[in-house]
Amino acid sequence: MSTEKYTPRLAAKYSKDVVPALMKKFAYKTIMQAPKLEKICINRGVNGAVTDKKLVDIAVEELNTITGQKAVPTMSKKDISNFKLRKGMPIGARVTLRGEKMYEFLDRLVSVALPRVRDFKGISDKAFDGRGNYTLGVTEQIIFPEIDIDKVNKITGLDITFVTTANTNEEAFELLKELGMPFKGTKKD
Repeated sequence: MSTEKYTPRLAAKYSKDVVPALMKKFAYKTIMQAPKLEKICINRGVNGAVTDKKLVDIAVEELNTITGQKAVPTMSKKDISNFKLRKGMPIGARVTLRGEKMYEFLDRLVSVALPRVRDFKGISDKAFDGRGNYTLGVTEQIIFPEIDIDKVNKITGLDITFVTTANTNEEAFELLKELGMPFKGTKKD
């Protein structure tokens, strides 16, 4: 049995190709200045969770299947009487990926899931928050091959946030582009 540690494909690509490209483009002095992907947060609000508690369990289970990591239900922070919402009620699901699972998820998202989106022409480059983080909204969870379409009772979306150590939107854009994110107007190598 080999003692070689497993490294995800994109993690190896990051250290071998992405860091040198970013250092050249932004003239960093050391490799420690190059921005890196810290974590990927996947969040999903559940419409109708107030009346049907099973919908949250289904959302948590689907996130578990998509990410390969345990998701947790999100709870409401305050009472909103118009929506019959009480503080502490489950209203969604979320999961945070780091390390190997983060790179594996990004690899599956870029190479398998996003190309399955109907009429896909690339993702918007306008969803950066000014601090180097990017949020991608996915309208249908069925683009992930792990989800069995026959078992889905309701097609819902999810938000995927890429948290980077970049200081500017431009640095974060270049980092994600080098990692293979198919932005509109940028050709893939």
